[in-house]
This record gives sequence, C-alpha cells and structure tokens, in this order.
Amino acid sequence: MDVAITRMSSKGQIVIPASMRENIPEGEKLLIIRDGERYILKPLAELEPALKEDLLFAEETEQAFEEYRKGAFTKKAASEFRDELAAW
Repeated sequence: MDVAITRMSSKGQIVIPASMRENIPEGEKLLIIRDGERYILKPLAELEPALKEDLLFAEETEQAFEEYRKGAFTKKAASEFRDELAAW
C-alpha cells in the first residue's frame, strides 16, 4: 500500500502524487466516493458499463438541478415542452 500527504487548494483541487498516478492518463475520469472520513478514488473506465452509465447520468442530473437552482431554465406549457421533445 502506498501512503502520501497532499493538500487541497483554495479551489478544492488536490494533487495525486506522481508515484500514485503512473497508470492514470491525463484526462482520465475518476469516481470519488466519500464514506464518512474516508475518500476512495477509482478510474471510471474500470467500472461495469451499466454502473458507469448510471453514475454519468446522476452527474448530469445533478448539474441540471444546479442550473435550475441558478434560474437558467425557463417555464413552458406542457404542450410546448412535448412539441420540443418530439423535435429531438
């Protein structure tokens, strides 16, 4: 087991020590799990396809809710919304 110390920046960024990221290519998406005081990082590519899709969908949904909270969405009548969906 490897152990290292790192610190979080003011922007919430952390650096994974070089010796621990040797097999992680630049741009690799990582799953982070918080379990109480423990954090687990796992490359997203290693997950089963169905779980990977569920996690990506959850992330996109959370981003959409955040945009909604900021007021970035507009209200539409149900019929207008259905017409827009049909156009997709």
